[in-house]
Amino acid sequence: MLIILSKITQDIEQIVLKVKMFKRPIYNKVLERLREPRRFIQVLLGPRQTGKTTIAVEALKELGINSHYASADEPSVKDRTWLEQQWEVGRIKSRQGVGGAVLVIDEVQKIPDWPDAVKYLWDRDSIENVPLKVLLLGSSTLLISKGLSESLAGRFELVHVTHWNFGEMRDAFGWNVDQFIFYGGYPGSASLISDTSRWAEYINESLIETSISRDILLTTRVDKPALLRRLFGLGCEYSGHILSYQSIMGQLKDAGNTTTLAHYLKLLEGAGMLAGIEKFSGSGVRSRASSPKLMVLNTALMSAKFKYSFESAVQDRQHWGRLVESAVGAHLLNSSKVSGTEVFYWRDKNMEVDFVIRSGERLAALEVKSGMRKDKMPGMESFSKKYKPAVKLLIGGGGMDLGELLSKQVDYL
Repeated sequence: MLIILSKITQDIEQIVLKVKMFKRPIYNKVLERLREPRRFIQVLLGPRQTGKTTIAVEALKELGINSHYASADEPSVKDRTWLEQQWEVGRIKSRQGVGGAVLVIDEVQKIPDWPDAVKYLWDRDSIENVPLKVLLLGSSTLLISKGLSESLAGRFELVHVTHWNFGEMRDAFGWNVDQFIFYGGYPGSASLISDTSRWAEYINESLIETSISRDILLTTRVDKPALLRRLFGLGCEYSGHILSYQSIMGQLKDAGNTTTLAHYLKLLEGAGMLAGIEKFSGSGVRSRASSPKLMVLNTALMSAKFKYSFESAVQDRQHWGRLVESAVGAHLLNSSKVSGTEVFYWRDKNMEVDFVIRSGERLAALEVKSGMRKDKMPGMESFSKKYKPAVKLLIGGGGMDLGELLSKQVDYL
């Protein structure tokens, strides 16, 4: 038993070491901005377990100037007084050395009325010429974005830290594309994949439950928390499927109305868990009124909800096909936050295009195949005649290599 425990401990330590040694491409962007003169508040925004804290801590080490790190991610709710106290520590450190200092506040969205407090403190430092740079970290996209736009306009720069893509998991842990499709992009779970049951328990308890209970329910008013949880479960089960809000209501007890469901879906998207892709129609009004295509934002969330081992999932071609399409959809959605592109699906009667990407006036249409290529794609042909996309791609099944797509930002298309 001691030998087994020792081996597990060594495996975990090696994974932790790999994560610390591997630096995501976004790391250099953060480091460059922190090296600049004090100009804007830097905001790192992304789901749990994407490496925001690691990026911040490692950047502080490399900067080599005074710093203060404080986290609001604790069971006891922090308040404005706590934030002011941490800020004062940062001010003191900024006067003690050459080059000022950096203040890092982790999970800032947990602090009530944080935008107004940050605005007051930042503006005061600007008036008094305090050389304190500020780095805010948050895992609730909806709350952070709302606070920034309402109170801190013109004072911040946003850096999206998305789920890890295939290229990053491959380079950090040696994964192949099938492993990424099944286990997703959570680096913290990489040491557990040899035991699928244990891995799934970790994803369910440490990531899914924590994200829902602390990143959504603790910070946002949710009148029907049980409904939000059931909606997430339904999204995992039907990831890659187009469901009308009426259909969703029919499968969920006490579902309320479509407005409630749409709101809860936005909350789940803000936590990096589940999104509803809108239908492309060329009209924004019609798109927003469309039936959503449900899509997990990390396939680990989907795999953890099913009783499949990695081997059995690969052998079940129907289930594997859904995982492949979900991996592509998750990658496109995550990448869109960095590239500024928009992701849609398209359907007209019995014709469908899996994904439509829009960047300005340019369109790209993507079909995903997990098996052998189909010679005819009537949906693609019909869409092309109507909207004339600049790029038409088949992903997998004899088309573009799946691993290549999952390794790059979508704007390169």
